Amino acid sequence: MLTNVGNNVLYTGVTNDLKRRVYEHKNKLSEGFTKKYNVNKLVFYECTSSIESAINREKQIKAGSRLKKTELINEMNPHWEDLYDKLF
Repeated sequence: MLTNVGNNVLYTGVTNDLKRRVYEHKNKLSEGFTKKYNVNKLVFYECTSSIESAINREKQIKAGSRLKKTELINEMNPHWEDLYDKLF
């Protein structure tokens, strides 16, 4: 999940290359929601064994409430730090 500087917008997506995809968002290389709302801070991610499981998990997270998303972030990243530089 990505957010903006004020942590008031959440974006959930799926990718096969997280570091590349977050780089694209940070450098506004993709048109759309994240560029419009300056969403470029990685605050939560999960790795899965297949694209099918990643897509299913993305749908599950998107269907959840803001509170559920916040709880996921707080478990992994209680200070809502940008995790981009800590990626593998």
